[in-house]
Amino acid sequence: MAIARALGMETRVLLADEPTGNLDSRNSDNIFSILERLAHEDGYCVVIVTHDSELGKRADEILRLQDGQLV
Repeated sequence: MAIARALGMETRVLLADEPTGNLDSRNSDNIFSILERLAHEDGYCVVIVTHDSELGKRADEILRLQDGQLV
């Protein structure tokens, strides 16, 4: 629902904080696929914050924070 609400805004940037946090693997894949399609096909800038390393591996770019610093 949050993704749909964000798409109704006049922005091309989506910030997703743990978008798959409490989902099973099937629904996590579905959500990531939606975000991926928005980025690759619809021109959105999608920024995902996650602790899920498997989800992170699917990202186009990865930035890591350690002790508040980019590493």
